[in-house]
Amino acid sequence: MIDISTLNPAQITVLGSAFCVMLSMHFTTQLLSQHLFYWKNPKEQKAIIIIIFMAPVYALVSFVGLLDIRGSKEFFTFLESVKECYEAVVIAKFLALMYSYLNISISRNIVPDEIKGREIHHSFPMTLFQPRTVLLNHHNLKLLKYWTWQFVVIRPVCSILMVTLQLLGLYPTWLSWTFTVILNISVSLALYSLVVFYHVFAKELAPHKPLAKFLCIKGIVFFCFWQGMLLELLAAFGVIQSRHFRLDVEHIEEAMQNILVCLEMVIFSVFHQYAYHAAPYSGEVEQMLKQNKKND
Repeated sequence: MIDISTLNPAQITVLGSAFCVMLSMHFTTQLLSQHLFYWKNPKEQKAIIIIIFMAPVYALVSFVGLLDIRGSKEFFTFLESVKECYEAVVIAKFLALMYSYLNISISRNIVPDEIKGREIHHSFPMTLFQPRTVLLNHHNLKLLKYWTWQFVVIRPVCSILMVTLQLLGLYPTWLSWTFTVILNISVSLALYSLVVFYHVFAKELAPHKPLAKFLCIKGIVFFCFWQGMLLELLAAFGVIQSRHFRLDVEHIEEAMQNILVCLEMVIFSVFHQYAYHAAPYSGEVEQMLKQNKKND
């Protein structure tokens, strides 16, 4: 039994973060076991399993960063790259899941006739490259898929270049900002394509709770990115200081980010229980629909 009173603040922080990682893993494996028990639609459920593991992967990677908080800049860049590469795979799998719900197959040129010809409304700045309104067809669906998958390619390539250039000592500030801009444009385009897809098929996707599913992914990306930006601003304005710590400001900022991510992933792993539950594959939903029809 650990006597908490004998631990210093740093040890308590690591212990608390480890507990958060274990909680995140607990909720995720619990949901995983439910899907494996009701293994009815492998194509959809494989995508769901990859998506729900986003929370524990983020938590675990952040915890590793917390264990070696005095690590080099290259080490933290590598850890951040692992999270964002997994994020890219999750975004692609989410779109594949939506395609499966709608019985759409781009590779086999399968697009149900009832959804062809719908209007897709683009907003600024996409209207600089696309007409404001286009009709839904196989070409436009393929375009939405490409907009999503480009992030799956660009993110790993940028990660490899960033880590390699840092190790070689060829990573000036302007190049760091260049990669940041490229990656933000890339992930924004991927998320934009998902939003467009949702608006076009909102009615058909409604029984599958697509908004809740999307917000679970978007929420993780949103919190990790913007709280990182906030911490950088606080450090730049001197709010975060290292006067009472053995770490410099940059490492304190990394530690705070990792601690917050460990905490937040517990919350998102709980949200996954609602958004990606196994009820649609257990027969409960079908029974409820039949019961409602009898009552009517």
